[in-house]
Amino acid sequence: MSPSPREGLTSPAEGLTAEQLLEAELIDAEEDLSPTPPVAAARRRLRAHPLLLLVGIVLASLNMRAALAGVSPVLSEISDDFGMTATVSSLVTTIPLIFMGVVSPLAPKLARRWGTETVLFGALVLLAGGIVLRVAPPVVALFAGCAVVGAGIALLNVLMPGLIKRDFPEKAAGMTALYSMAMIMGATVSAAAAVPLEHALGGWRGSLVSWALLAAVAACAWLPQAVLARRGTRHGQAATVPAQPAPSAAGAGSGAGPKLARSALAWQVTLFMGSQSLIAYVTIAWLPTIFTDHGMSKASAGLVFAFSTLVQMGGSFVVPTLAGRMRRQRLLCAVVALFMAVGVAGLLVAPVGGAWVWATLLGLGQGGALGIALTLMVLRSGDPHTAARLSGMAQTWGYLLAAAGPLLLGAVHQATGGWTVPIVLLLCVCAALVLLGLGAGRDRRIGAAAG
Repeated sequence: MSPSPREGLTSPAEGLTAEQLLEAELIDAEEDLSPTPPVAAARRRLRAHPLLLLVGIVLASLNMRAALAGVSPVLSEISDDFGMTATVSSLVTTIPLIFMGVVSPLAPKLARRWGTETVLFGALVLLAGGIVLRVAPPVVALFAGCAVVGAGIALLNVLMPGLIKRDFPEKAAGMTALYSMAMIMGATVSAAAAVPLEHALGGWRGSLVSWALLAAVAACAWLPQAVLARRGTRHGQAATVPAQPAPSAAGAGSGAGPKLARSALAWQVTLFMGSQSLIAYVTIAWLPTIFTDHGMSKASAGLVFAFSTLVQMGGSFVVPTLAGRMRRQRLLCAVVALFMAVGVAGLLVAPVGGAWVWATLLGLGQGGALGIALTLMVLRSGDPHTAARLSGMAQTWGYLLAAAGPLLLGAVHQATGGWTVPIVLLLCVCAALVLLGLGAGRDRRIGAAAG
């Protein structure tokens, strides 16, 4: 059995193996909770049938980015259909991010009350309903659907890692790799298929609503697990109870620990997470449009965007492994930011001629930046309880910061009539990412670092 996340967190000088890092990154939303006896018995029965869990995890992971990635290749058609400006159309990406930030803190509370399996099933139902709502005729339905989609994805983001850690403790590294790969593949296929589906299904509505089927299939896979996990639990009874803190972690169960809001290091990690997310979601929102505005066909722009998403897989696996072997990650943070900066700058020089090169650099940089952001949450925390709290802080404020990106750049594009100024602003974010990485990448721990 691999070393526990707690062991990895308390031995920074020795470095972390790839397996330790992958396991430690599985932040558990139920860290301080224990299931009630009926729920514990149900989970033992579920673990006796790991194929059902495996299928459910893969299907849920495929859905975690597909509903967002499939929008940008057809965003111009959505805008034309509703007569929206660039600023207003950016809300299609901004609204889900806002709700991802707002709903993320609610996920552990819902899991405490209803159980992780039931909340995951509900999240997939929300996601399917939100996807369908986005294609209803009134423009208000488009934005309402985006909010519901964001809420569903937020619940999946928070709860999936802990479920993998809980149900596959001896295969956590392999399951994390599978989960990450499925998430990226879902986004890649969604982006690549958006324009062909638009042509085949008679418009952008057919293209978007098709992904509701994938969410519905995933919900069906989680339905028996949700029913079984609640069986034997009386109506109104919570699925979990507060765990008894271990003697060596006294006070952890009651929420004790360093005050993250007063820690400069915690804010540096949070803002690093938010800044790299901002760059990523600006790319999701506007990269295909930048290509098509410079003369590339919609189908080609969708393929280049899909390729950039696929390349993220390399950076997301390699960079965390390197980070775990270093006492300081400052140089690594600067390198991933530089990859993104060169990719962004290339859009000013030769947006179409060098599209595949810029897409490759952006993908590697974005995958690496996300990987190191998750790794920093582990390395800068002294214990799993602090890591879980820091993850919640980084996801909440990180997504809210990221939400400003597509909206701001859309407004600047509309005001200037071109992409030069928005791209320069994105380069400024890359520069800020370097500075944040220099702070977050220090060999410090929250609670021990100055500030």
